[in-house]
Amino acid sequence: MKKLIIIMAVIMAIFIALVVVTNIQQKQNVEGNPFGKDKLHTETQKQLDDPLYQNIITPDQLKEDLDSGETKTIYFYSSTCPACKQTSPVVVPMAEEMGIDMELYNLQEFEQGWDDYRINSTPTFIHFVDGQEVERLENYHQDSSVYTEWFEKVKETPSE
Repeated sequence: MKKLIIIMAVIMAIFIALVVVTNIQQKQNVEGNPFGKDKLHTETQKQLDDPLYQNIITPDQLKEDLDSGETKTIYFYSSTCPACKQTSPVVVPMAEEMGIDMELYNLQEFEQGWDDYRINSTPTFIHFVDGQEVERLENYHQDSSVYTEWFEKVKETPSE
């Protein structure tokens, strides 16, 4: 009976140590992240060093920018969305090449964005002029020309 208690105590100690180490690693992984959060979804953590996911905007910054009447192009995505993972390698370089400063809003981390910006599905792209939505493109499109045409339209949209 004593051996069983000792074995159970050792197993519990190992389990507790694993939990502590995992929590410490997670905190180190998210330290200084652009989301300004202490805890991030595992898929978001995987994207922290990915060059496709660097131009992040937070809800507070987006609201502030739109309230001040700025022109913005925002890519609403989720770090767990398979369609977004297919879309990002196409649209992020495309926007850069076209000279569009497209910022990324992670709906996995900031769920209020679904309601705030009437997002029905990801990926969703919205172009705001003078703080107001003027163009929207929703869903994954296998034909990349759909994105090219949308970005061209965005570039031609005059600021009011």
